[in-house]
Amino acid sequence: MDEAVDRGHSIKIVAQRTGLSSHVIRVWERRYKAVTPKRTTTNRRLYSDDDVNRLRLLAEATENGHTISNIADLSDEKLRTLIQDDRPTIPRYQPPPGGDPKPHLKAAILATRELDADALHTALERASLELTQLVVLEDVIVPLMHRIGELWHDGELRMLHEHTAYAVVSFFVSSLKTAYAPTKHAPTVVIATPAGQLHELGALITAATAASDGWQTAYLGASLPAEEIARTAELQGAAVVALSVVYPADDPTVDEELRRLRRLLPENTGLIVGGQSASAYCDVVREIDADVVSDLRSLRDHLAEYRQ
Repeated sequence: MDEAVDRGHSIKIVAQRTGLSSHVIRVWERRYKAVTPKRTTTNRRLYSDDDVNRLRLLAEATENGHTISNIADLSDEKLRTLIQDDRPTIPRYQPPPGGDPKPHLKAAILATRELDADALHTALERASLELTQLVVLEDVIVPLMHRIGELWHDGELRMLHEHTAYAVVSFFVSSLKTAYAPTKHAPTVVIATPAGQLHELGALITAATAASDGWQTAYLGASLPAEEIARTAELQGAAVVALSVVYPADDPTVDEELRRLRRLLPENTGLIVGGQSASAYCDVVREIDADVVSDLRSLRDHLAEYRQ
């Protein structure tokens, strides 16, 4: 290995220093030729100091609103000029203030305990009036289902409580998913659970989140084989496929389904894996160059990166 390669930085270090995810760095390299790292004899990427500095410039310019496709071929000097020109004029986004989700979560848990489906639906509707959709999904619905699972496991709730809540919440989230009308030019995300994964709520929540961010959603439901997911992505011209993996966390068929799906998808189609058990499959997700998301904010960040 020559001396320049030996002094290079791993993609993990570059991600830390630039604030970009490893996935975005790889996409910018592969699709837009933003940088050209050296390769070790084992095909690992090694980035120079110049590569890191250039990626920092590109990251700041895209944060200011420029698309990577329009700036990837600019020189470093032109990027610096562009950034300097933008600084006085680009306002920084400030998230809107939100209400407190705790009372709504408490009301939803109480309605579930009392097996009152109407009261549960009312609690969710009231939450949607006072909170942003992301907060409703991540700070009310997700913890609600986790708490119901814990109470059932502890013997405080019965299976019928869980099933009642699941039915109400699924119906409510489905209504959120269809409440947005994306433009016809919006990118498409295909959403499903892989074969053998029968729990659908995580995928519904993913679809509602993507729809609220302006994506067209091709929702396939639960337990789809890789071939069907890939075929849908091809027909829809999807920018990304998002999978939800909930239970079980040790299904050996999921590993192979993920590998098969990655082989069948076009190289430039992104792949995101989320859900309660997604972290259990981190090894295969890294192997196939996909992304694991741990929560809805992380999902939105990754979708925004794909959209760029």
